[in-house]
Amino acid sequence: MKPLKFIFLLSLVSFGWVPQALADEKTPFHFAHRGGAHEFEENTLFAFKSCYEKGIRGYELDVRMTKDGELVVLHDDSLDRTHQSSGPVEHLNANEARVIRSKKQNEPLLFLDTLLDYLKDKPGMYVEFEMKTSNKDLYPDSRIEDYVAKLHQAVTHFVPDGSTYIFTSFDQRPLKAIKLLDPQADIMLIKGGPLTPELMEAAKAIGSRRIAAKMEGTTRLAVKEAQKQGFIVTGWPGHNLGDYFLGLGLGVDAICSDVPVLVQEYVERKK
Repeated sequence: MKPLKFIFLLSLVSFGWVPQALADEKTPFHFAHRGGAHEFEENTLFAFKSCYEKGIRGYELDVRMTKDGELVVLHDDSLDRTHQSSGPVEHLNANEARVIRSKKQNEPLLFLDTLLDYLKDKPGMYVEFEMKTSNKDLYPDSRIEDYVAKLHQAVTHFVPDGSTYIFTSFDQRPLKAIKLLDPQADIMLIKGGPLTPELMEAAKAIGSRRIAAKMEGTTRLAVKEAQKQGFIVTGWPGHNLGDYFLGLGLGVDAICSDVPVLVQEYVERKK
């Protein structure tokens, strides 16, 4: 979103007024991208806890697997940007990964079982487990089945009452593997671009009733057509409050936001 347009929208919010066209729209569900990547240190237990304490009831997180088959929460192919280490976590054994700390707050590298344990007593949560397998050097076809089996077992072992746990990916391989393992599994195909008919067809082909696309370049007409075809549509990324308004205008069902607390505060002010 252009800076001047964003400033204008913020000024409307500050005076407690938004255009009627936005006010009349349904409120999309908003949830925390990587635990609120622009408000907290991404993909850390601290981030997920902080979001929950602020009233956020949905997370997106990224799952990778160590050399010896343990699942960790990490976005990048390399540890360099976010942690006091370097190289792919896939090249490390779990005992090596457990001593790694984050750069900003010295938080331990988050293992998936730790987060799932935190969620056990929290009903009514929406959680997207993004399978970060697109790098075929790190996840060749021969590794997908083992990765998917471990992730599916961990995630479905205990789902709190009223919670929705979803397997998501840009990579169709693990989504197809999940469906082979569990035909009833809820999956979502993600695209690094706007919502298109091709995305809808690809999602149908793998049995996904959910799709996620970049909001920039997506049209309201495309969202309506997807919903008409029975899809649940998520928009991303949500870098700021202006992106939330964009998603509101597009009519998406959900917004994956880097600033979920800011959005939550705005939504609560509207009530």
